[in-house]
Amino acid sequence: MRGGTQQFLAVDRRHLASRRPHLHGADFAWAVAFAVPYTAVFCAFVVYPFGYALWMASNPSLYAELIANRLYLPTIVNTLLFVGVGVNVKMFLALLLSGFFLRPRWWIRVLLAVYIVPWAIAAAQACLSFHWMLIGEQGLVDGVLSVLFGIDGPIWFNDRWLGLGSNIIAYIWKWMPFWTLIFLAARMRIPQDIYDSAEIDGATGSRRFVHVTFPLLANLYLLCTLLSALWTVGDFTTVYLVSGGGPAGSTEVLATLGFRYAFDIGKPALGVAAVMSALPVLIPIVIVLIRRLQTSEVQM
Repeated sequence: MRGGTQQFLAVDRRHLASRRPHLHGADFAWAVAFAVPYTAVFCAFVVYPFGYALWMASNPSLYAELIANRLYLPTIVNTLLFVGVGVNVKMFLALLLSGFFLRPRWWIRVLLAVYIVPWAIAAAQACLSFHWMLIGEQGLVDGVLSVLFGIDGPIWFNDRWLGLGSNIIAYIWKWMPFWTLIFLAARMRIPQDIYDSAEIDGATGSRRFVHVTFPLLANLYLLCTLLSALWTVGDFTTVYLVSGGGPAGSTEVLATLGFRYAFDIGKPALGVAAVMSALPVLIPIVIVLIRRLQTSEVQM
C-alpha cells in the first residue's frame, strides 16, 4: 500500500511537471532579471568564501600540524562534549518545559515571558552576563554561596572541567527558550481528541507523554536536534565570551581554536583547517537531516 502511494505521488508529480508552461520572451527575461541578483549574491557570499576556505585547507600538512599540536585533540573532545551534552540536555529540557508552559494559567504566561528573555537578548550580552556571574566573590554565584552557606566558591575558569561545564550551562541557558517555543507550538497543534481518547484508554500523566505526545513529536524532535547540532558545532560566541578558552586553551572548541590560529597566531590556513576538520561530522548530519525532511514530506 505504501509503495503504491509513493508511485502514485511520483506519477502525479511528473504529470504536473509536464503541464507546466515554459517561459518565453519577456517572461523569460523578467525571470532572469530577478534571478541574477540572488545568484550573484549567493556566489559572492556563499560559494566563493566556502570554496576559498576549502582551497586554503586543502594542504595535508596542515592537518598533520594540527594533530601534532597539544591543544587539538583536547579541543576535539571539548567540541564533542559541548555539542553532545549541550544539545541533548537542551532539547530534552525544552520538550519537558513546553508541557509546563502549555497550562492555561495567567502566572505561567508571565513566567514564559520572563523565561524567553535570555533568548531575546543578543548572544554577546547574554554570554558576558553569564561570564561576570562566575567571576570571583563579586560574581553572583560565588556571592550567593558566601552569603547563604559561608563558603568560598571555586575559581570557575581556572579548571578545565568547571570552565567547560560553564560553557555548556551558558549555552543551554541561552538557547533552550527558543526550542521550548518550537515544541510549545507543536504541542498546541495536537488535537485534543487524541488526548481524550488516550485518557479513556487509561493513558494519563507520564503515560500520556510517553505513548501519545512524544510519538507525535518524535520526528520534529529529531529534526530540531540535528539542526541544533549543526548550529552548535560552529558556535563561537559562547566559549569565546564565557570561558575565553581558558585556562591555557583547555576549554577551546574548534570554532574558537580556528580563530586563535587565524588571528592570534597569524596562521589563517591552519585556522581554516581546524574548522574544516569538523566536516566529517557535519556532512553525515546534513545527509540525515535532508533524508528526514524528504521522508516527512512524503508522509504528509
